[in-house]
This record gives sequence, structure tokens and C-alpha cells, in this order.
Amino acid sequence: MGKFELIATATFGLESIVAREVKKLGYTDIKTENARVSFTGDEEAVCRCNLWLRSADRVFIKMGEFPARTFDELFEGAKALPWGDILPGNANFPVQGKSVKSALFSVPDCQAIVKKAVVEKMKQKYKKEWFEEDGPKFTIEVGLLKDVATITIDTSGPGLHKRGYRQTAGDAPLKETLVAAMIDLSFWNPDRILMDPMCGSGTIPIEAAMIGLNMAPGLKRHFASEEWPFIPEHLWKAAREEAEAAIDRSKEFRILASDIDGRVLKIARKNAQLAGVENYIAFQTLPLKEISSKKKYGCIITNPPYGERLGEQKEAEKIYREMGEVFRKLDTWSFYVLTSHKGFERFFGRRADRKRKLYNGRIEVDYYQFYGPKPPKKQDEINHT
Repeated sequence: MGKFELIATATFGLESIVAREVKKLGYTDIKTENARVSFTGDEEAVCRCNLWLRSADRVFIKMGEFPARTFDELFEGAKALPWGDILPGNANFPVQGKSVKSALFSVPDCQAIVKKAVVEKMKQKYKKEWFEEDGPKFTIEVGLLKDVATITIDTSGPGLHKRGYRQTAGDAPLKETLVAAMIDLSFWNPDRILMDPMCGSGTIPIEAAMIGLNMAPGLKRHFASEEWPFIPEHLWKAAREEAEAAIDRSKEFRILASDIDGRVLKIARKNAQLAGVENYIAFQTLPLKEISSKKKYGCIITNPPYGERLGEQKEAEKIYREMGEVFRKLDTWSFYVLTSHKGFERFFGRRADRKRKLYNGRIEVDYYQFYGPKPPKKQDEINHT
């Protein structure tokens, strides 16, 4: 197997979580930068990372990086890369691009030049003048940052947030990758009860159930690199078999998911069924003010309305006040709330123990973390200490 520099891209603020996920998969040569985590891996790593990374956006193979202040430098640098080792003669290889603070600011021109450079290198490899591009897709990306070109190939295809279970969604659904990170930051585990009292189309409870079961998030979807000839089919088969075997259905846990909107709950139930986790989530049509529980030491993770649109802010603030009143009764619970409203703590009636800046799409949001007391150790754990 070959060795590559792989890049798992991430939304700003989630890099450390993605790095932790990469390390958990056994890859240790990790470098964390803005919006990306780089590490060394082989063809097997391409399969496993696509299947298992919960909070990353995509997985790329890095072909090369070099200074490029002129189109000639970009052309020669791109042409020097080992395209023949990756691309078959019938490869479909569109080129995407972006440029930030670079002399080469015309993205369409940069895309065209990289495309031409790849074609020239392919001509040398395959001894032909024309490429039909009717084979598997290899999306190439040229990124220019401060006059340095980084050229990569996307192994994922559609973003990793597309798990394959969400056929329909409610209004303004959260990306599954962001939700997985929110759960990671909460340090929730299946020994504790989890509740989302404004669950919408069910993304938070579904992602939590998948984490509780140790279910790989990519099991129900296809990846661009599954069609690539240089990654043997048996590696994908082995990676999927590994992921299937890792699911622990002996776990017993329950997640509570409620919403005032019965219509959206029908969508949530369907999504949970498609994800294969419907037996672990109890859905209920319930107003926020009626939320209660006799259970101790639970977690609430939720994404209430932000009040972004004109006329909706007062309604959002009313919900925050209600949340404060309802949650106050759950005095041993921990609460994790995502919103863009800067006055959330004031309306909620309590200052967060920790606040983390994240991004929900292009909206800057804060993840407010309110810590309850730690659960007591289980009796069997006490007896063994």
C-alpha cells in the first residue's frame, strides 16, 4: 500500500475534535491547522476515515504544495505531481478552486491551468492525446493561500454530513457533523439519560444513538473513492465489515426527543428508522414547559430557535426564558445549548460554565455549556477501587 498525506477538513472550531477522532482510529502523525487536520495514511485509511469520522467535512488526498505567484509556477508545480499514480486513463477529473490573499486571484483561470497541467502529465503516462473522462470521478481542488498552492483530491464525494439517513428535514436542520461535535463536547455517555426537548427532525438524538451504539456514521452511504481502481475493492469490504462488527447492540440506553410540532416529529421518527436507531429514542409531542424527569444526572443537548429573522427575536427570547425556568428544576442535569443569540445567558437566567464559538453553516453561534454535578460512581466501580 502507498502512503499519502491525508487531510480531514473541518468547520472552524471543530479541528481539535476531528484530530481526536483521527487519533482514535489509530493515526498518530497528526497536524492541526485552521479548518483542517493532516495525517499520514494509506488506501485503507481512506476507507476507514470516510466511514468513521463524525465531525469532519471531507477527506482529501494531498497531491502537493508549492509556491505559485504566477500562472507558469502554478502550471509547472501541478504538472510535476504524480497524477498517473492515482488517476486511471478514463478518469473524470473536474477541478475546483479557491484563492485567498494570493496574486493568482482569478479562480476560473487557476482551475483551467491546473486542468491543463494534469492533462499534460496524463499524456506522458498514457501516451494519448485525448481523454474521454467517462470513468470514475476524481474531484481535484486547487487552493491558493498567501501565494502557496495546495492541490488535493476529494475522496468523499458529497460532504460527510450526508450520512444517508436523513431523507427529509425540518426547517434549518443542523449538519450532522456539527451535531456529532456538540455531543463530543458534552462528554455524554450512554450511562446517562439524554434529552433534546426541541428535537426538530431528530438530528441530535439520532447522532447520539449512533455514538452510543458505536455505529460508524458513513455505513449507509457511498463514497467517491469506492469507484477508484487504485483502492482495491477488498479494502472497502474489510472496512465496512469492521464497522458492522463494531456496532454494540447489547447497549441499553434511552434518549428522549420531544418537540411541540407533531409534523416534524413524524420526519424525526422516519429518519431514526432509516438510521437504524429507532429503538433507542423515545419521541414525544410535548411543549417545552411540560418537560420534566425524575431521572438524575442527565444531559440536555439542544438547538433552540435563534431569532435570526425579523420579528422572530422576541419569540426566541421567550423560549430562552422558558428554558431557564424548566431546566432549573432539573438540578442535577447538565445543559448544552447552541444559539447565535448573544443575549442568551441573560434570558436563560444563568451564566454558562463554558462557552465555545462555532459555526452553523455561515452563522456564528455559541455553544453554551452548563455543568451539573458529576454522577456518583456506580457501586461496582466503587467496590473495585
